[in-house]
Amino acid sequence: MRSELAEHAKRLNQHGLKGLAAARAALEPVEAAGWQISTARQFLDEAAEAALLAFGESKGLTSAAADLFGAVIVNPSENRPALHWALRAPAPLSGEAETVRQSVLPALEFAGKIRRGEIVSADGRPFAAVLHIGIGGSDFGPRLIADAFEDLALPSLTLRFAANVDPYDLDRAFAGLDPATTLVIGVSKSFGTEETLYNLARAHDWLKAKLGTKSAHHLALVTANPDKARAWLGGADAHLFEMPLSVGGRFSLWSVASLACMIYLGPKTFRKILNGAHAMDEHVRTAPLESNAAMRLALLDYWNTSVRERPMRALLAYANRLRLLPTYLQQLEMESNGKSVNSNGETVPPPTAPALWGGEGSVGQHSYHQWLHQGSQDVPCEIILAPDRTRDGEGLAALNAHALAQAEVLANGRTLSEVQDEEPSVSPAVAAQKVHAGGRPSSFLSHAAFGPEAFGALVALYEHRTYFAGKLWGVNPFDQWGVERGKTMAGRIKAVLDTPDKAGDAVTAALIRQIS
Repeated sequence: MRSELAEHAKRLNQHGLKGLAAARAALEPVEAAGWQISTARQFLDEAAEAALLAFGESKGLTSAAADLFGAVIVNPSENRPALHWALRAPAPLSGEAETVRQSVLPALEFAGKIRRGEIVSADGRPFAAVLHIGIGGSDFGPRLIADAFEDLALPSLTLRFAANVDPYDLDRAFAGLDPATTLVIGVSKSFGTEETLYNLARAHDWLKAKLGTKSAHHLALVTANPDKARAWLGGADAHLFEMPLSVGGRFSLWSVASLACMIYLGPKTFRKILNGAHAMDEHVRTAPLESNAAMRLALLDYWNTSVRERPMRALLAYANRLRLLPTYLQQLEMESNGKSVNSNGETVPPPTAPALWGGEGSVGQHSYHQWLHQGSQDVPCEIILAPDRTRDGEGLAALNAHALAQAEVLANGRTLSEVQDEEPSVSPAVAAQKVHAGGRPSSFLSHAAFGPEAFGALVALYEHRTYFAGKLWGVNPFDQWGVERGKTMAGRIKAVLDTPDKAGDAVTAALIRQIS
């Protein structure tokens, strides 16, 4: 069936995207939990789209959804289900899924008590700052949420993040904070992540220097390995919250891993995020393949990456609240599906997950959009338009116009004759430089009333898309052996930094001497 898709791609490459898109302009967008998704400007027509849907059916996307929401083992590497969706379920579930659902409740309760002043600092004052320490999935999600909705935060509370093992990252986070009114939250699923434990140990020392034996009252640890956390504490009585094992780190922003955001924004706002994600879960769980937003986007990823062989995708977020979304999605998609071997150890044939990059919409127009329009690479783009509709009308009109203009120019380009007609005084050399090739596909996602619910729905959509894309490529989205290998090698090299001759690799030994 992949060969059939390749034939469609070959056929459509003979057509201009402008004409193909014009024929698809009247297509109704896919709708899901308030989001509307147009794929009119993709290299598709009715026949190719039908073949793509048939391919998705043959790959069992519908049964894959049933497996996910049925708590079937979908992570064979660890012999576990993937139950991140249960964290946002509003009603009781059964079995392990219910345990996962309830795991977030103590964190929401704890956050409420801090905001109401029922839990205070060791000297009786309200906490004035929260310092979140984590890395990877224990950092990207909470950081995204906090940045997106900082205007909804408690005005009297400062939130800082530290992730990097570079000491300056934590030093920067400490700046201006008083240990006597700071709550330090450490998040590590394994409680063995080097960067997190390094920063957490330094933060604990920072607290102890001011608070002495009362410092543990200013510590909250979030982990799936509570025994290891207790051992690290050495008998001190800190706040301890357990993460479920069946929730992967990069799927954990809905969990107690976002305790800092629950405190910063309040349980009510965080609940709205969970509710929006649940609305998307219900869409994905119940919608048939042809109208299922996550399945359709996953099929589009397969089409552009594995069939049309475009190795990248650019995400252009026309919403200041979503400026960190590309960074978050890099981990979600590239760590999940950046693989070339399936769970049986067999090489999968087509190119898999594309490199994902991008940024804030109109800001990027003064940077890498030049490359997108006139560079030699053809990169499919994804434009998200989700501004606050109640803000300044002139700015909103400009934002809308820019998002629409970028999509149009990417697809339609600008011919030499158009340049000459519009600018007859331009020299031939300059006119040639103003030509845009066009033919660069894009999808367009929009929401009429963006807020916490819409945010939750959007992130859940990308989670499900990532899962379904992994099914199409035949890889397991829930492990990350490439990441683990890097950690192992870093440990070995750290042990020989003072004795480079023992490095075991000639170039590494030379580089150790270079940096010494």
